[in-house]
Amino acid sequence: MPATRNEHSFSGRVFHWSLKLLAVLCLWSLSVWLVHAQSYSGMLTWHNDLARTGQNLQETVLTPTNVNSKTFGKLFSFPVDGQIFGQPLYVYNVSIPGKGTYNVIYVTTENDSVYAFDADGGNTGALWYESFINPGKGITPIPCADTGANPCPFASVIGITGTPVIDPSSGTLYLVAATKENGAYVNRLHALDIATGAEKFGGPVQIEASVPGKGAGSKRGIISFDAHHELQRAGLLLSNTIVYIAWASFGDVAPFHGWILGYSAASLARAAVFNSTPNGSDGGVWQSGGAPSVDAAGSIYLITGNGTFDINKEGSDWGDSFLKFDAALEVQDYFTPSDQLKLSKNDLDLGSGAGLLLPPQGGKFPDEIISAGKQGLIYVVNRANLGKFNAHKNDVIQTVRGSANGYWSSAAYWNNRVYLSGQSDFLSQYANIAGIAFREASLSGADKVWSHTVNFG
Repeated sequence: MPATRNEHSFSGRVFHWSLKLLAVLCLWSLSVWLVHAQSYSGMLTWHNDLARTGQNLQETVLTPTNVNSKTFGKLFSFPVDGQIFGQPLYVYNVSIPGKGTYNVIYVTTENDSVYAFDADGGNTGALWYESFINPGKGITPIPCADTGANPCPFASVIGITGTPVIDPSSGTLYLVAATKENGAYVNRLHALDIATGAEKFGGPVQIEASVPGKGAGSKRGIISFDAHHELQRAGLLLSNTIVYIAWASFGDVAPFHGWILGYSAASLARAAVFNSTPNGSDGGVWQSGGAPSVDAAGSIYLITGNGTFDINKEGSDWGDSFLKFDAALEVQDYFTPSDQLKLSKNDLDLGSGAGLLLPPQGGKFPDEIISAGKQGLIYVVNRANLGKFNAHKNDVIQTVRGSANGYWSSAAYWNNRVYLSGQSDFLSQYANIAGIAFREASLSGADKVWSHTVNFG
């Protein structure tokens, strides 16, 4: 049945969606309230930084000593009106007109709603709330049944799925909302004031794009963006004053393509367009919700899922590939596995997780990107020369057999360690050896239960 207000909840400290109503504010540990005193400016993007490490190097309160079962736990919860797939974001010290200054958590739902909550729990209601639907006028989230996906990855409706991104300099939150409007399917880019929720820069703008091509769904040699078949799953990226947005599909229901569009952060005018398979099909960018990565030079990295690949034959289709772009979304380099055709035929997406950019390494390969796909292989790739396509071998730094169940998630990085968790599998920790090799490193103490034997190299 359709999602209703208060059907779901957002819990402080735990970024997840829940089908249960948690209407009571819970305080488990007063000691953790000290979090409000730290000067961390905010979680402004998916996995905290453009390298997508997930680490917070400004943490001053939480330590291995105070994060324990006795004094650390859930503080409170807020009711929301739908599933939460996008990562909630956080901004420190926001002045909310008429209410005061707060550390704010921003939460989006599949019911096309945006909430701004007091991150410290002192204010038990939303500081502000915006909805992009109006059922009385025929504007609703997209019903999951309309997509043809079986099974549908959503409980009932699709609204805001990809993690938004926040520009702290202008105080703007960017997101994409999907709606069904009197029978038409629409995606819109919104730019909201983080203090009030008001639309900025003349927004929202409707997502529209087309490229030349004879691939799936083409008409008269043109491929057009179709919100009925394209799912905005990957986190949004703000880089080079451009907001980059990527799409994949609703359960691989054809026809669909991988789309990446860039919009000016200041005017919301479209600035760049890329289609991954203009003369083929599929090649979606979903990355399990992970956002594209960016290096110090401003190059953008993302990984496509299963689909047509023919670049090695002077074609124009980039299924199952690591891609490196400039700001205009022109491909600068790529890597595609030697068994790409097998991956595509068996729905073993390479791009089932985002690319993790390691800090500069010692040894022969200082610039590395790591990701792992549904096949269960972990790829360590040289960003200075991604390796392109070789039908006989993978021209990368390493390929490592990881989880037997494959990966539907992205890596994280901390203290020269890379962390990966396979589908229905244990968490694994990998150590960087001399900057050129990685090996499984046992998690210590009580956490050893989460370790399993996998070797790099």
